[in-house]
Parts: sequence; C-alpha cells; structure tokens
Amino acid sequence: MHGFANPARFLRIARWLMPLCMGAGIVVAAAALGWGLFLAPAERLQGETVRIVYLHVPAAWLGMAGWMGIAAASFTELVWRHPLAGIAARACAVPGAVFTAVCLVTGSLWGRPAWGTWWVWDGRLTSMLVLLFLYFGWMALSQASEASDGGQGAGRAPAIFGLVGAVNIPIIHYSVIWWNSQHQAPSITMGKSAMAGAFLWPLLIAMLGFTLIFAGCVLARMRAILADRQAEARLRRKALSEAEF
Repeated sequence: MHGFANPARFLRIARWLMPLCMGAGIVVAAAALGWGLFLAPAERLQGETVRIVYLHVPAAWLGMAGWMGIAAASFTELVWRHPLAGIAARACAVPGAVFTAVCLVTGSLWGRPAWGTWWVWDGRLTSMLVLLFLYFGWMALSQASEASDGGQGAGRAPAIFGLVGAVNIPIIHYSVIWWNSQHQAPSITMGKSAMAGAFLWPLLIAMLGFTLIFAGCVLARMRAILADRQAEARLRRKALSEAEF
C-alpha cells in the first residue's frame, strides 16, 4: 500500500482507471435504472413509487461509504502519514455529500405517498441529515486548515473530525432496529434478502454502477487536487528563484 501512496505512481494508475470506472459506471447505472424504471414490475403495496428505490438505496449506501472513505483516509493520515491520505479524504467529501443529499431528497419524494408527509424526525432520516451536516462541517474545516497550512495539507483537525464523525455511520445503519421508526427495516442483509428477484437484481446492478461512478469521481478529484498542488509548488519555486535575483 505504501507504494501506491507515491503520487507519481498513483497518477499513472488513475490516468486509465478513472475513465474506466466512470465509463463503466455510467453504462451499468443507466442500464439498471432503465431496467428498474421501465421493465421491473410495480410493487404490490407501494405501486409505482417503489421505483425510487433504484436511486435512493445506492445514494444512501454511497453517502455512508463516502464518510467511511474519509474515516479510513483520516486514520491512515494520522497513523502512517501517507502522502495521498488527506487528498483522498478531500476527494471523497463532495461526492459523498452529493449522494447524501440525493438520498434525503429521494427519501422525501418516497415518503410523501408512503407516509403522507415529506419528512418525519425518526432515527434514520435524522441521522442521515446529520451526516450531510457533518460533510459540510468537514469540508469547511478542511478548507480552513489547508489555508492556514499554505496549501500543504489538510492537517490533523479534519482527520480527527473524520474519525469522530464515523460514529454516526452505525447509528444510521442500526437506527431502524434500535428505535421505533417509520422507515422500513433493511431489506438486504448479509447473506439474505427480503426482496423479490424482480426488484433485487436491478437494485444490485444500480448499486454497482453508482459505486463505479463514485470511484471515478473520487479519482478525478484526487488528480485535480494533485495538479493544483503541483502548480502551486511550481509557482512558489518560481517566485523564490525570481526573489533571489
């Protein structure tokens, strides 16, 4: 893993891996959404509104996965000081926040016909909203910390915040079990599923497609952040050389 932390080696890998993930993800996600929206049957109780699941569930999964990526990168940065750890955390933040917001919006659209209201303050919805605020807080802290360090890194404070914020992930996952909730219990658990195959397969394919898109976005953002830092480093070297003369 230390070898992949080398920025030059990472850029060589990301140069072909990023478009591969993005292209494959778009194709797979589009196929899954087409299957789920136009070919899959309506659900017996929820009717046509169940089709939101093919976007809502992948968005919820990637909203949580984004913060898990921040937490893993934060731990790596604090313990091993990997050169790319802080960059990886920054790269995960925006896609994770976007998918979290998509999860909340699609959940409200789903909840209106199912519950008769756009929003309920139950454990799952509230903890997911907290996750969105955590993303906003982490991005603001990271930007402030990097500005104070002169663009050299994200600093220890965002890394610690990323680890502490990870406490919310199991709360989101187990909220429908720990507390009385209007949100339905998990339909897919380890090794089994309560969903019929007609709904399960397009959902799993959609989750794969959107996960590949997420990975492509993270790689693209890491490349962009590295390019910005390299450009800033060249400008500083040029400014120093001119000052010497």
